[in-house]
Amino acid sequence: MEWKTDWGLRGRMFFTMFLLAALYIAFLGVLLWTNQSFVLIVGFMSVFLIAQFFFSDKLALRSMGAREVSEEEYPDLHRMVGRLSQQADLPKPTVAVADTRTPNAFATGRSQKNATVAVTTGLLQTLDQDELEGVMAHELAHVKNRDVAVMTIASFLATIAMFILRWGFLFGGGGRDRQGGGAGIIVAIVASLVVWVVSFLLIRALSRYREYAADRGGAAITGKPAALASALMTIDNRMDRVPKEDLREQSEMNAFFIVPISSGVIANLFRTHPTTERRVERLQELAGEMESA
Repeated sequence: MEWKTDWGLRGRMFFTMFLLAALYIAFLGVLLWTNQSFVLIVGFMSVFLIAQFFFSDKLALRSMGAREVSEEEYPDLHRMVGRLSQQADLPKPTVAVADTRTPNAFATGRSQKNATVAVTTGLLQTLDQDELEGVMAHELAHVKNRDVAVMTIASFLATIAMFILRWGFLFGGGGRDRQGGGAGIIVAIVASLVVWVVSFLLIRALSRYREYAADRGGAAITGKPAALASALMTIDNRMDRVPKEDLREQSEMNAFFIVPISSGVIANLFRTHPTTERRVERLQELAGEMESA
């Protein structure tokens, strides 16, 4: 495998984390200005960040209804993941399967040594061998690029802001703030809304680019960009036949899926992934470059 460092992705990850860190500091300053408890705010955010960083993989698997599976249960899947991991020069990740008709896959984990790749039974029943290899290589490319951990950290601030939006009254404190009455908590809630919108857009922009990077990385691992392109089209076409209740149950994991669950104008505006058509075009171009090399 000829693996090339994607400096475009690394630069975007650094820039996104820098902007989110600046946003985090400004947000903390606003909360303190509204006379909220410094110990309460910093303590809560620190505990939440640590918990999200170390337990986000388990929460992601639980939200999908996925469980770790043994080699005895899924020998072919384990062999495939092990072989592709060797080709990608990665430790073999934990393998998980979710029993759902939605055909999809995702990777999670805070590091290359602590990673999990998960697939759905719907995906295993939908794709052929080469297509499945392309999808698993795509997920391993996310692990190789370390963008899963960055996405986990990046989503922390948005989660905190959304929490304050929903439960802002809990942060009102016992006395009157500098603005008098409930003005301080209103400022905190407005600031939370601004922070949530900005972090939401930053995460979406990074998520879209990281999918292109994982497509290229997956193609480098297998040497078969056409197989991944075929898998993307197959999954995209199959989504229309998945029951609506299955799609709703898993929509919160969109940013981590290989193909997002989305429909409608608003969903397209805020989509976490590039369009399947554009991804397939790029993979076809990559296939042409590989053939002529």
